[in-house]
This record gives sequence, structure tokens and C-alpha cells, in this order.
Amino acid sequence: MSPLARKRLGKIALNATGLLVFVFAIFPVYWMVSTAFKTNDQIFTTEFIPFPTSFTFEHVHRVLTEGVAGNSIWVYMGNSAIVALGTVLVGAVFSLLAATAVARFNFKGRSTFLIVLLVAQMIPAEALLIPLYLRVIDLGLVDQLAGLILVNVGLTLPFGIWMLRTFVAAVPKSLEEAAWIDGASRLTTFWRVLFPLVAPGLVATSIFSFITAWNELIFALVLMSESSGYTMPVALQFFFGQKGTDWGAIMASSTMMTIPVVVFFLIVQRRMVTGLMAGAVKG
Repeated sequence: MSPLARKRLGKIALNATGLLVFVFAIFPVYWMVSTAFKTNDQIFTTEFIPFPTSFTFEHVHRVLTEGVAGNSIWVYMGNSAIVALGTVLVGAVFSLLAATAVARFNFKGRSTFLIVLLVAQMIPAEALLIPLYLRVIDLGLVDQLAGLILVNVGLTLPFGIWMLRTFVAAVPKSLEEAAWIDGASRLTTFWRVLFPLVAPGLVATSIFSFITAWNELIFALVLMSESSGYTMPVALQFFFGQKGTDWGAIMASSTMMTIPVVVFFLIVQRRMVTGLMAGAVKG
């Protein structure tokens, strides 16, 4: 076999592998969306139906009109949006400031601090449930979205600091020193020199924080006792009952829940790719 033929064969094998991975990853999403528009007869049949033979908007209409647990579905969507966006905004500020301090300043205990960040990421969130719940009670933030935002910031902050530290370290310090020579203050240098260069990394960490807060279930279920404060992942639990599971409503609600994440990802997709590539330049 000639080298050109081997190269073409290798490219075909690589493309085929990529296609299989894509199909494997996208199939659950396709099944969720297609099931949302299937009739109950198609959902509960024992036959494999890859495509809906007849579309119905019954499940979507029922979720939108009847709501869940006595509240409109938009109440839960709004709570999820507030928690996710609040986590992104608060986490971005603290992550960027902490990452800048770690990357730019030599202080006692810096290595220990970085090790603690790694250890914090290894601890399962469920193991932190009781201590975080007690701290939220002490702050008087139970049954408040602010308490849920605070918890999610704590869960995503170690990853954000560790990742942004890489982006800050990749920016040459000589650029900041040149701005200082020109008379710029530290705050001006941070805002006009460092921040634009680190912004792609901030977008990448924000996506992680948004998805984590949007999909979080355990803390939203424990910290909120009133159904009006539940987020979408908690609302989905009401479709599971002792008499059966309403799979049509679950798939319809899950599809609606996925749309904001997809929209958010499409808006910042280009920035995210640029940020990940930039952050890989220097560790």
C-alpha cells in the first residue's frame, strides 16, 4: 500500500471514529427531543421507534399550561436562570481576582493554596451537603436563591481559579510593566491590559459555572422547602410518582430545560474555543 493510500485510509478511519463518537454523544439528546413529541402509545410500546410516526404537542402544551407542583414551569425556569447567571457573575469576579493574585504575586502559602484547590475539586459535592447547609442556616439564606447562588459559587470557584490562573500566567508580565511605565495605575492596567487578554478564559470558566449551576439538583432540593423556590432539575422530580412516570412530560420539560444552555453555548462558542487554545499555551 502506497503512503498516499495509507494516509487516505487513516483519514477515513479518523473521520469514521469521530462520526461514531458524535452519534454516541448526540443520540440521548435526539431521543429526548423525539420522545417529547411522541404519543403515549409510541412512548410505552415495546417496539423500537427511532422516529415519531405521528407528532403531538400534547406533552409540551400540558407542561406549559398545567405547570408542575402548583407553579408555572416558567417559575422554575426563572429560578434556574437567576441561580445560574448569579453564579456566573459572582464566580467570575472572585475567580479572576484570586487567579490574578495567585499568578502574579509570590506570597507565603501559595503552593498550599493551589493544592487545596485541587483537593477541593476532588471532594464530592454530596460530602459537603451538611456543612454547607449549616453555614447557609447561619447566614439566614435558607429558602432564598441567594443562598443557592452562594453554594454554587463555592462549588465552582476552585475550578475557576485554577483554570484562570493558567490564562493569567500566559499573559507576559512585560505588558503590565510597560503600562506602569506609561503612568497607568494597577487598576487601569488590570482593566485595560490584563482583562481583555484573559476574557476568553473567563468565558470558558463561565460556561462551566453556568452548566454546573443550571443542572445542580441536591442543594436546590435541600435548601428550598417551598416549591416556588425550586429550580428546573427539582421540578422534574415531580413527574416521577408512585403510580407511574410521566415520560412525555419529563422529556418535554428536559427539552425546554436544554434550550437555554444550548443558546448560551452558541453565543459564546467562538470565545470558548479561543480561550481554551490560549490557555494551553503556558501552564
